[in-house]
Amino acid sequence: MAGANQHIELPIGGMTCASCANRIERKLNKLDGVVASVNYATEKATVDFDAAAVAPEQLVEVVESAGYRATLPAAGGGGEHAAAAPDETELLRRRLLISLALMLPVLLVSMVPPLQFDNWQWLSLTLASPVVVWGALPFHRAAWANLKHATATMDTLISVGVIAAYAWSLYALVFGDAGDPGMRMTFDLIPDKAGGTHEVYLEVAAAVTVFILAGRYFESRAKRRAGSALTALLELGAKDVAVLDAGGAERRVPVEQLAVGDRFVVRPGEKVATDGVVEEGTSAVDQSLLTGESVPVEKQPGDEVAGASVNAGGRLVVRATKVGADTALAQIARLVTDAQSGKAPVQRLADRVSGVFVPVVIALAVATLGFWIGTGESVEFGFTAAVAVLIIACPCALGLATPTALLVGTGRGAQLGLLIKGPEILESTRRVDTVVLDKTGTVTTGRMTLVDVATAGVTRAEVLRLAGALENASEHPIARAIARAAADEAGPLPAVEHFANREGLGVEGIVDGHGVQVGRPALMADWGLRVPAELDAARAAAEGKGRTAVLAAWDGEVRGLLVVADTVKPTSAEAIASLKALGLRPVLLTGDNEATARAVAAEVGIDEVTAEVLPADKADVVRRLQQSGRVVAMVGDGVNDAPALAQADLGLAIGTGTDVAIEASDLTLVSGDLRAAADAIRLSRSTLRTIKQNLGWAFGYNVAALPLAAAGLLNPLLAGAAMAFSSVSVVANALRLRRFRSHHQEVSR
Repeated sequence: MAGANQHIELPIGGMTCASCANRIERKLNKLDGVVASVNYATEKATVDFDAAAVAPEQLVEVVESAGYRATLPAAGGGGEHAAAAPDETELLRRRLLISLALMLPVLLVSMVPPLQFDNWQWLSLTLASPVVVWGALPFHRAAWANLKHATATMDTLISVGVIAAYAWSLYALVFGDAGDPGMRMTFDLIPDKAGGTHEVYLEVAAAVTVFILAGRYFESRAKRRAGSALTALLELGAKDVAVLDAGGAERRVPVEQLAVGDRFVVRPGEKVATDGVVEEGTSAVDQSLLTGESVPVEKQPGDEVAGASVNAGGRLVVRATKVGADTALAQIARLVTDAQSGKAPVQRLADRVSGVFVPVVIALAVATLGFWIGTGESVEFGFTAAVAVLIIACPCALGLATPTALLVGTGRGAQLGLLIKGPEILESTRRVDTVVLDKTGTVTTGRMTLVDVATAGVTRAEVLRLAGALENASEHPIARAIARAAADEAGPLPAVEHFANREGLGVEGIVDGHGVQVGRPALMADWGLRVPAELDAARAAAEGKGRTAVLAAWDGEVRGLLVVADTVKPTSAEAIASLKALGLRPVLLTGDNEATARAVAAEVGIDEVTAEVLPADKADVVRRLQQSGRVVAMVGDGVNDAPALAQADLGLAIGTGTDVAIEASDLTLVSGDLRAAADAIRLSRSTLRTIKQNLGWAFGYNVAALPLAAAGLLNPLLAGAAMAFSSVSVVANALRLRRFRSHHQEVSR
């Protein structure tokens, strides 16, 4: 009987190339009930396993039995990047600098004949030996571990190539004429087929070691920079917090001790310790670290605040509603981590190639040696070409091409408030041609607002004061909008007596001794009241624009008209223009009436409208568009949008919406700004483009370089330099995504 499925991320140490990751992945997937994916760039194994069949400790044992390191994540999560205790980048740097200092004299004396002197080869041997033995030790150690398990990786190629060049040189010095004190050596970029004078390859053994160490060092440093956005995100939270006890006294405690329901103080300039609701105070809160939006948001009692946002104004007292792994910051970090750990379909092809690449290269090197000897060339020439084949091969670039771009792209997205749920999403963004937008809460604010007041024989203030007081006793969204605007404009509202709600018509009651009615024309007709012509015309004009208009009457006369609407977000028109610029066709989808939908669509620049759609039918609209041949992206924020988000080829959830909508989506726009939809698609397409550039370079490099090496047209020293450059160039190309800017950042430059 299968047990409960569990998910775990194991930090992996000791991987040196994509072949290592491929090998660990194969070993883990041989266990019953285990589905594992190993990412070379993030140095993590993502494992889903049957807890009844496999224990987490067994997973670690399998990794270690393959010759690598693995650790179980610490309780409470662990954002460790790798399983290595020491700083491997710093160790690589030290090994590189010492090897470089020893290698340079060897390279100079080999390349520059005037510098050569009697017995210089023996000095070269003395200086090159520590480089070959100690400098290349990581490669030898990994090759030996692989040999014990009857496998081969990139380290095997490097180790065999370096040892072969060194051993040949040692043989030539001891048994050949290279040890002759009078012998002079020159260095050629292309090996000489004649042979005879190019017998010592100490500079090759030393220089290849240094070049590859340099490549590994810069690769390691770049990978760290690639993951810096997520690291910075994880470190954003407050470290301690001022908690209020029952008596109102403050005590400073580590943020880990904060519990749901605790009240805590946030002073100006401090970070909000965790997600919560403001109970006292008003202030502007800078949420840019989470949402990418630079303008602080005003907060007052009853408003929600997110952990890691910064209090830019007054003192706030906040009640914690979420702590630890449940906070918005933790959820964002988890989404980004999951996206970085996944594999795009295009990466799986690269992994398969890397898995068989090393054995093929070793076979090719042996075949190269045999071919040149068989055609009558010198053993030395065949040996040189074979060593070049071993060293030039580079599955590292293949293994890094996709994950480094994902690492940088998703990390940069998190900084801008754009969360890409997985690598497979990137392919969808390229194909999308239609974007369906839910109206309420996506294109509009989702909050009814008083937009106009018309009067007949009285002042605006009188209408707001009496109608606002009556509506203040109701919970209807239209009533709340009127009451809110009245309180803001007219000040404290008077009390209401004998309040009555007339279902579907409006409300009535006594305010300051006046009998007041607010509602539809039918309510006025019930009271036998005539609507003045100017108010009736204003009502018809408002409803023609898709707005809601209610009449206000007191003391037997209709005296005012209040117009309420769900207002369009200030940035929606700009967002629609950006989506069109990306070649997308926007469609407005709403349950509202046709007139309201058309009015909103015209305001923001949308031509295609589908109105009066029941919540349950939104997914059917998306399905019909797909059946007509369109590739559809859906942008929504509510529970009723979740089925449509899941049905769409690409689902984008407004982050200010519901958890259900966010869970059903592929991309989350944390800020709630619709412009972020265009930014998310642009970033996804840029990331996909970078992946394809990287893979094109990595495949192209090997396709071009291996035949040149086998043909004897590349010196092993140049092969080593080219191999190191290929890996570094792939990572450097991915790092360009760190410069991605959102549309409004570009405009403000």
